[in-house]
Amino acid sequence: MNNKELLYVIKPEQQNEQDLRALLSLHPEVKFVSLMGVDFAGNDTDEKIPMKIFLEDMESFLEGSAAQTDGSSVVLTGIATLNNARVDMVVDKTVNWFVDYNYEHFDPATGNMIGTLRIPCYLLHNGNFVDSRSILKNTLDYVEGEIMELFKKHPVIAGLEHINGNDIDKLIFTSATELEFWVKSPREDAPIEALSSSQMMQEQYWQRTRGNVRTALEQTVETLDYYGLEPEMGHKECGGVKGQIDGAGHMTHVMEQLEVDWKFATGVQTADNEILARIIVKEVFRMNGLEVSFQAKPIPGVAGSGEHTHVGMAAKLKNGKIVNLFSPKDMHKEFLSAIGYGALMGLLKNYEVTNPFISCTIDSLNRLKPGFEAPVCIVTSLGMSPDNPSRNRTILAGLIRDLDNPKATRIEMRSPNPYTNTYIAIAAFYLSCLDGIKACVESGKDLAALEKEISKAAGEEGFYLEKDRQYRTEDDVFEDFTAEERSKLFGEPPATVWENLKAFDQYPEKVAVLTQGNILRREYIESFRQGALIRWTTELLNRLIPEYYQAVVEMKKLHSPESSTDCDLALWHKIQVLRARLAKDSFEEKSLFTSIRKAVAAGDYDAASDLKLEMCAVMEELKALYHDYKQNIID
Repeated sequence: MNNKELLYVIKPEQQNEQDLRALLSLHPEVKFVSLMGVDFAGNDTDEKIPMKIFLEDMESFLEGSAAQTDGSSVVLTGIATLNNARVDMVVDKTVNWFVDYNYEHFDPATGNMIGTLRIPCYLLHNGNFVDSRSILKNTLDYVEGEIMELFKKHPVIAGLEHINGNDIDKLIFTSATELEFWVKSPREDAPIEALSSSQMMQEQYWQRTRGNVRTALEQTVETLDYYGLEPEMGHKECGGVKGQIDGAGHMTHVMEQLEVDWKFATGVQTADNEILARIIVKEVFRMNGLEVSFQAKPIPGVAGSGEHTHVGMAAKLKNGKIVNLFSPKDMHKEFLSAIGYGALMGLLKNYEVTNPFISCTIDSLNRLKPGFEAPVCIVTSLGMSPDNPSRNRTILAGLIRDLDNPKATRIEMRSPNPYTNTYIAIAAFYLSCLDGIKACVESGKDLAALEKEISKAAGEEGFYLEKDRQYRTEDDVFEDFTAEERSKLFGEPPATVWENLKAFDQYPEKVAVLTQGNILRREYIESFRQGALIRWTTELLNRLIPEYYQAVVEMKKLHSPESSTDCDLALWHKIQVLRARLAKDSFEEKSLFTSIRKAVAAGDYDAASDLKLEMCAVMEELKALYHDYKQNIID
């Protein structure tokens, strides 16, 4: 399937007309070009432009005047409208370009797979860039400028006494993602009880892969390396059950959760790499007869898939030395530098308005439930002491430190999932970091005072963090606190997409943090919100309710008068009441399904949100009752 002689990557220094013509002439199997822009929803554009057209008009393509799309092709709600839909695609020559190969289509002349050169680009509308890639690029440029100015005012910063701000040449924003996903045999599903039991008994985590799963995982890691992503590992995650082997020696009944990691990158390249990795995983596993799901919570009651996103910041000095700006001079005596503390505090304080960009679908919020190592509270953990780094897997923002490697210090945001728009998420993270960094550095406080600030109790006044909130715990968030205690100390987590989107109205001062520099503009945030709202209501009405309706209809009466017991009769009565509550109208009372439809039609999203929660709770109760009812039928 893979061939090391193929063209996989075109580096920025090769992205000129002379080098491109030379490279492409050596690889006639690359027959198409696709310009990849990324809209506010995180969708990447893909088209098949014959290579002949690209070669004939290469200069125009490289200058951004040869290709365009329209507002119906991308999610730019309220910006690229039907009566003003033109969007120009401007090629980005600062990142790697990748060749996407079709594993099922071969060039008869060379025998190689047919390839499409994917060229990342920005989307330009009415003179403004209106895409996720440009938001991330321009945000990092802005944050770098602001922090460089901060170093000019404060050349020596607490915890970074070993460097002088005047010696900094430039900043480096390092970030990385970890991709978790479920893989299964087509049209086969394992029982939820078996999956849940396997997870509780920790039967799958880091276990040996077998059969076509092993083959696909190994091929994925190899292919990531061909593209220069420098894979670090592929392994089984906590979810799944053991597959079976049929008479021909093939694996069947596959249902496993896997993870693939690769080396960090800088800037926009991080998110570009993630899109490529998803494509590779999907195609390689499909070639091995397996389906892949990147949903955050594809299976109720079992671990979901996260995409932990790592945030770091370094300075390149004029002498060429690289210094991690989060690491303190003495790693054994201090957790973080003032910049590190500021970044962490900024992430936590402003998370309410970052969260909508992270979790903007029903699926994403289904993952964020207690008990599945998914964060539900805005809180961090530093470790028991600076010389004893620890990993608390129940918190939102984790501090990762290696005492022997100061360059490895970074913050792990545990809330993103594989369908989070990584471009906007990273932009929002660094804008939030900047807010906290400015506050901490300009406060002039030493590291002890900064540690005290982030460790303060709820109700204790702070110079930056909110009085009524606690932001640090070394305890297990799920086991050591009740739900009421979590909400009181760390804030009430949003339960629906609408509750999450309302944060943009509830916290205008935090929205101002994201709009600083006028890059992630208010109109872009509003566009994102409107697009997310449309997707939420559409999914609620056209996917979730129909799925629930079908489940309700399939819950048939199973007992007979001759063999039924009082238990059967009582359970069936309760089931009938809940089925009617969900799906059956009367003149006096409308069902939950009908009530939700009416609320959405009236634009009453508060009511729709509350009814959605009630519907899900009733459905969960109904499924549990019907399970018990079926288990009691022995006819």
